[in-house]
Amino acid sequence: MGQNNCGCGGNEYGYALILVLFILLVIIGTAWLV
Repeated sequence: MGQNNCGCGGNEYGYALILVLFILLVIIGTAWLV
């Protein structure tokens, strides 16, 4: 269970980081098109 708990925390952090990068990419792409 310890491994599962640690994996969950790492997964949440990685998911949040990817989500932020994706949003930044969309904003930059929109600004570039406009």
